[in-house]
Amino acid sequence: MRIPQRMILYSLLLITALLLAACPAATTPAQPPAEAPADTAAPAAPAAPGVTSIQLMGWASSEAENNRLQEVVNTFNEQNADIDVQLSLVPQYDERLQASLAGGSPPAVFYVDSFRLPDLVQAGALEPYEPHALDPDDFFESLRTAFTWDGTFYCPPKDFSTLALQYNMDLFDEAGVEYPTADWTWDDLRAAAQQITENTADGVYGLVLPPDFARFIAFLYQAGGEVADPEFTEMRINSPEALEALNFYVDLVLDGYAAQAADLDSGWPGEAFGRGRAAMSIEGNWIIPFLADQFPDVNYGVTELPAGPGGQATMAFTVCYGVPANIPIAQQEAAFELVNYLTGPEGMEAWTDLGLAMPTRQSLQAQWLAQFPDLEPFLAGAEYARPWQFRPGFTDVLDTINAGLQQAMAGSVLPEDVLMEAEDVGNQVLAR
Repeated sequence: MRIPQRMILYSLLLITALLLAACPAATTPAQPPAEAPADTAAPAAPAAPGVTSIQLMGWASSEAENNRLQEVVNTFNEQNADIDVQLSLVPQYDERLQASLAGGSPPAVFYVDSFRLPDLVQAGALEPYEPHALDPDDFFESLRTAFTWDGTFYCPPKDFSTLALQYNMDLFDEAGVEYPTADWTWDDLRAAAQQITENTADGVYGLVLPPDFARFIAFLYQAGGEVADPEFTEMRINSPEALEALNFYVDLVLDGYAAQAADLDSGWPGEAFGRGRAAMSIEGNWIIPFLADQFPDVNYGVTELPAGPGGQATMAFTVCYGVPANIPIAQQEAAFELVNYLTGPEGMEAWTDLGLAMPTRQSLQAQWLAQFPDLEPFLAGAEYARPWQFRPGFTDVLDTINAGLQQAMAGSVLPEDVLMEAEDVGNQVLAR
């Protein structure tokens, strides 16, 4: 059936509008500042007869990760003589992806952050992965759920990060505080932060804590709270459980036992922790290579996040490999061949064996842990992690909460007012 040109144009305009609406707010948690990546995209060379040429587009990470991904792609190309994959790691990724989708020439495979998935699904920009899936039950359920929308599995997770608690052993020893363990509670966290702040040098705090919903939300879930109902028809963030979590989070700063990174002369919490200005931080496994590179002498450990009154919770920050809808069938088949290799046992093992990313397949868990036993707390969190994902247009809510957290930590607004405003903005978004 021939699709009318006016319908194609309408669809492309819809994709552009949705992605433009999604771009203003940050969608991933704060991580180490990085230099702008060089644009590795190059004009595609003409494919040899019988060879399907496709592009894999993503954003650059560390040099070690970039090189490893290229090696994995090279191995795929060697094993598949009828497919030629060109890896393109580009700056200003969201804008480049948006332009390629709106222009009708998207890459055959591209990164999709779990936060962005709802917008892309709503725009009809993704081909469902479900009919092409390779052993989908092997993925951690929380990660598979992050890329399932309205019952359809859209793209397989490439790797993931969870939040855990890092602690400076030397500062704990100096303050005479026992090291954190996986059975810690909020009370243990607060008591340790207080003791360390009071029993170490001036300017050292027990905890570095950002005004960031991507951190506070773990405490919200630990308190038994919710952002919204499961169907996202109404907000539930203005609840007694959420208020208990927000009071606990903000009071750590107001009582002087925690501080923001900017107040510790640091660009992000990982730097404050590395410089010894805070004895504890709450970051994902991205902090490990940062500390190894920038602060190799820090004597630290990692454990799971403390449990709240509602139990354990952490966040899963993850990215999948998406395949666009309505590309030529030969490119689509080649794209899913590549996706299944990259997220299959062989490709994923090669991608994650540097220790910079965690495998999303449960079958690889044991051998990865044997190679990196010190990172076990991050992987353990996969069993109870919540996806970093909401509904289309939810960046307005994130902006509201982040601004409210900043004001509450400064003592200029009350936590209950932050939650009330977040509820109002959220209900406006859901009504749209």
